[in-house]
Amino acid sequence: MTAVKINGSTRLYGIVGDPIVQVRSPETYTELFAAAGKNAILIPLHVLPGEFDKTVPALMQLGNIDGLLVTVPYKARMVPYATRLGETAQRIGAVNALRREADGTWTGDMFDGAGFVRGAERKGEVLRGRRVTMYGAGGAGRAIAVELARAGVRSIAIVELHPDRAESLAKILRDAFPACEAAAVAALPAAFDMIVNASTVGMRAGDGLPGDIGTLAADTLVGDVINSEAPTPIIQHALRHGCRYVTGRDMHSGQIDALLAFFAPTKVSSGQPIATS
Repeated sequence: MTAVKINGSTRLYGIVGDPIVQVRSPETYTELFAAAGKNAILIPLHVLPGEFDKTVPALMQLGNIDGLLVTVPYKARMVPYATRLGETAQRIGAVNALRREADGTWTGDMFDGAGFVRGAERKGEVLRGRRVTMYGAGGAGRAIAVELARAGVRSIAIVELHPDRAESLAKILRDAFPACEAAAVAALPAAFDMIVNASTVGMRAGDGLPGDIGTLAADTLVGDVINSEAPTPIIQHALRHGCRYVTGRDMHSGQIDALLAFFAPTKVSSGQPIATS
């Protein structure tokens, strides 16, 4: 572990969420900053829902804060605070990272989907042609669905407590990736060979599975966005059936390089300005 020294010149990064105790990013990125010789730390920021719209603008006004990561439940709610958005964030309406530019404006983008796909590829998994069922259509789910479609999966069935949100995501996928069959569904379809839990189910003690999954064929690939040291309920279910899996930690690790590159100094011209009324 590289020693971390904090002084008056230390630059700040934060991760915003509710809850926040589950995140691993502070230790990961602080150590990476130190190893790269960068005088910076990443700290957890527990922002309560009722204080979000007051707290976030104040945080972004701090003179020594250079970037923010965003976790549940704020990936969509953070979008209006970005001056411009990258391509993925613009498409799905959610961000998980923002950086301050040299002129004080903020650029936001989403890396969860790329991290999930990269995490799967690092484990030797083939995604092309798979029939995916995904639980959850929030910020992480939308990002993962887009990247899975980009990676060439055959179909994506979306199970979501809010049907309008599932249908909205399905339309995004159909418009952008017509070769991928996308649909909002009420429950696990008969034909699938990949399941992704992109919901928050599994984050809390006592949580079960995100839906009625039942017996899994051994060639089913199971994914989860929950970043946990111990196997989450859906990963335990995969293990019981001899399935291969992609964990939230795999997803987290898969986006580290992209996020470090995103936080590096860059020109302000990247991304699309957010329309204002």
